[in-house]
Amino acid sequence: MQEFITLANRLADEAGKVVQQYFRAPYDVATKEDNSPVTIADRAIETRLREIIMAERPQDGIHGEEFENKPSDNGFTWVIDPIDGTKPFICGHHGFGTLIALCENDLPILGVIDQAITKDRWIGAKGLPTTHNGQPVTTRKCGALKNAITTATAPGMFFDIDVGFYRVIRNEVKYTVWGGDCISYGLLASGHVDMVIEASMSPHDYLAHAPIIEGAGGKVCDWDGNPLSLNSGDALVALGNADLWPEVQAKIISKA
Repeated sequence: MQEFITLANRLADEAGKVVQQYFRAPYDVATKEDNSPVTIADRAIETRLREIIMAERPQDGIHGEEFENKPSDNGFTWVIDPIDGTKPFICGHHGFGTLIALCENDLPILGVIDQAITKDRWIGAKGLPTTHNGQPVTTRKCGALKNAITTATAPGMFFDIDVGFYRVIRNEVKYTVWGGDCISYGLLASGHVDMVIEASMSPHDYLAHAPIIEGAGGKVCDWDGNPLSLNSGDALVALGNADLWPEVQAKIISKA
């Protein structure tokens, strides 16, 4: 595992160099087929990380957001989101990060959230405590859903479920903060947020979060309560206190 962590840190360092080069700098923004934006930074980061992985571990698979997937020959697959939160990045906002996950047989065993501008890096690995900038962190144990500080990227991610679904979330928790993208999961691991609930996601958006949150004492799962994998769907819940899951399922998920 330490070998994997060392490589993941190197990948994050390389991604950070590209982020620092383009953050708040002029560049062209393209629109992908799904109408989401993509920048030269997204593609440059993923290209560089793929080069390193293929040189260091050529048998490993690679699943990225911007380019074709490379199948694994040994059961290990790296999952890359070069800039999670491209829209905030384009706007010059700090609510973005690079996500790096390593899966063994489709299950995440290592995750990194890296914000190169604010110098925040969370690392989680199976069997090890989660760290933020090298220091162990733990979630906080909110005792009731009504007291939970909750985050989600945007109300629009729930519109395919129900236009009013975000009101369900708002009415059941203490309050909801919109925005943050991947940074919200790091803040949950560090004990500043109690729940993150999201939909309209892809594996590269969330697999890095599972080892980070679980290693900090929390729970992350899909809306059926199943562990996350490369084959999971597009909706997930992350909790600082796993004991809240039955209440979340009954009061929020059941109304989706």
